[in-house]
Amino acid sequence: METVFSKEIQAGLDAARLAGLRKASRLRINVDGQMHPVLRMWKTGFAVAAEDAPHLRGLVDLYDGANHLFQCLIVAGEEEAGEMQYEFKRATAVAQSAALDFEKLANAPVGLITDGR
Repeated sequence: METVFSKEIQAGLDAARLAGLRKASRLRINVDGQMHPVLRMWKTGFAVAAEDAPHLRGLVDLYDGANHLFQCLIVAGEEEAGEMQYEFKRATAVAQSAALDFEKLANAPVGLITDGR
């Protein structure tokens, strides 16, 4: 059995659901210095409130509070129930140090001691 609500009641339910998602989520995207709250995230993308963000595309940074998680290349997907959905073309995890281009041995010396006589 399908329940059909009037447009006003459906809009109210959607607004309440979006407000709950905004309060529960710590995720944010940074686009050209502007922060937009992320309502939900899944493996291949994320959703932002449609009124908060325009049709974004390109490079964005994804944060969990103050922690920088990913640098993402995104494309706009579709708008559904007050959410604008975006898909990842690439989501690269942010590392604290640069990647090594050589194997670091477990028993390698930490430093070099020279005889200064």
